This record gives sequence, structure tokens and C-alpha cells, in this order.
Amino acid sequence: MAVFRHTHDLPDDARGSVVAIGNFDGVHRGHQAVLAHAGEQARRRGAVATVLTFEPHPRQVFQPDLAPFRLSSLRTRTRVMEGLGLEHLFVLHFDLSFARKTAEEFVEEILVRDLATCHVVVGEDFRFGHKRKGDIAFLREMGERHGFGVSALGPVADENGRIISSSCVRQLLREGQPREAARLLGRPWEVEGRVDHGAKLGRDIGFPTANVALADYLEPAHGIYAVRAGVDEGTATRWLDGVAYVGRRPTVAGEGVLLETYLFDVSPDLYGQHLRVRLFEFIRGDHTFDSLEALQARIAEDCAAARRVLAAEPRPEGPAGAGFAAGAT
Repeated sequence: MAVFRHTHDLPDDARGSVVAIGNFDGVHRGHQAVLAHAGEQARRRGAVATVLTFEPHPRQVFQPDLAPFRLSSLRTRTRVMEGLGLEHLFVLHFDLSFARKTAEEFVEEILVRDLATCHVVVGEDFRFGHKRKGDIAFLREMGERHGFGVSALGPVADENGRIISSSCVRQLLREGQPREAARLLGRPWEVEGRVDHGAKLGRDIGFPTANVALADYLEPAHGIYAVRAGVDEGTATRWLDGVAYVGRRPTVAGEGVLLETYLFDVSPDLYGQHLRVRLFEFIRGDHTFDSLEALQARIAEDCAAARRVLAAEPRPEGPAGAGFAAGAT
């Protein structure tokens, strides 16, 4: 997938495409329906399917004091979209200056002049332009004027009739239900980032951890999770089973929320490497222990519980997510 940080001076093969527009935070099954429809429209027209999204998320610009809420990094979104067969990704920088662009300017400057769009695909609640004055009716009107079609898709429900949305996924994660969140996402939820040097307290009690900052990610329920951690190795990802902790480490008076992952049976040097941590099941909530010995004993129980959970989970397949048994080289 070709990624563009602008829409001007594009090569010919990046213009004249079917464009799916949205924030696509999480790229959940509802988003995937929009992207799949873009692919269908592209095949009908002999065009390519592309995505237009924004970074940072507009909510971070308009409400910067709110708690972190992101479900996926741009890197994760790009990986998922590429796996869905999208050929180009346009990532436009969203700031207060961009937010002042009117709906008409957005259409005429970006969709028509720069992208030469032949068809636009959005969710039916899509709003755009200064003060969100652009809606589907306006987009269709502009499409008729400038010669592009518009598809506006309704919400997608899961097998139980629940509407799939980023808000619903966030709520499930806050409630400690990563398995339910995965059903709506179509894959386990993951946090990815650079492995930082921590206080090495885990190493001191026999459970060395790889620490990744949550940064802009949503803060899931605090506690212990069965996880699989992926280390990118060229075109493949080496997946290792483990157990992770999300919280403030009350037993040792920790400060700040951490994601600490202990990998079973291996002790790779991961400092400075990029790590992907997938949450499969919530094992228990956060607790304060009377001693480090009591904490050690409980971590051992947590590890046994996580091993049982992960033994039943199939490993990822394919060149971008190849599964390697724990301890493989």
C-alpha cells in the first residue's frame, strides 16, 4: 500500500480512484464494510480503491484535555487496510487550520482537484467541513455537480444485533472484555510501540517485562491479561505467548499507567524494538499484595491461567503475521 501525507502533485495511478473517507479508528467490522464497498465500487469502474483519513484524530484537536481514547495507531490502521486490499492511503494532517476548511473547499480542492475522485464511500453519519456543515445530502449534490458518485452505508450489527462502533469497542475494553471487543474488531485488540527501559522491578522478582507506553491509546481495564506479543522480523512477525499487566503497580507504589508484558519461555532483548501486544482475555483485576513474595506467587498463577487460554488460540498466519512457536528463532 502506498501512503501519501498530502494530496497534491500525485502520480497518475493515485488519481481517479474510489475513495473511502473516515477516521476508521480501530478499523472494526463496520469500517471494514465501508472499505469492502469501496473495493467493490472500484472493481466495477476499473479503478483502484483508496482511503482518505486524518491524523491526529479530530477529537484530539478539538478536545485535547480528554483522556486518551485511540483504539489503533496509524501503523495498525495501515496494516489492517493493506490486508483488506486497499491500494493507496491518504493521511491528511488535521489541525485547527484544516478544520476551518469549508465542506465545499474540501470537495473541490481535495476530492475533485487533487484526487480526481470517481466515487466516494462513507458511513451514513459522515459529516465534514467547517463546523461539520457538510452532510450526505451536500456530498451527493457536489457529486452531481462534479461528476462523482456517492455511497453512504448504514451501521453494521453483530450476530446479536448490537451496532458495531468504535465507542462500543472502547466500552468493552474499559470493562475488561477484550474477547467481546475482538468480535467487533474482527481481530484481537492490540497496542504497539517501542519497548522502553523500565525500573526493572519485574526482573528483580523473576518476571522480566517488556514495557510499552500506552501514550494516546485507550486505557483498558486495569489488571492481568493473556496476551500474544509480536516482534516484526522483516516481512514476518514472530508471535510469543505471555501475560501482561495494565495498571499503576500499587504493590510497589508505581506511578503512571503501564503496559508490562512477560513472555513465556524466552528472554529476548527487546529494548528499542517495536512490539505489538494483543489482548486475548482478562484474567483478573488489579490488586495490592502484602509482600513481593505474595505478588510472585500470584503472577505464577496468572501465567498458568494465561497459558491455558492461549493454548486454545490459533496462531496468526500469513507473511505479515506469521506465527512462530514461543522460543523459535
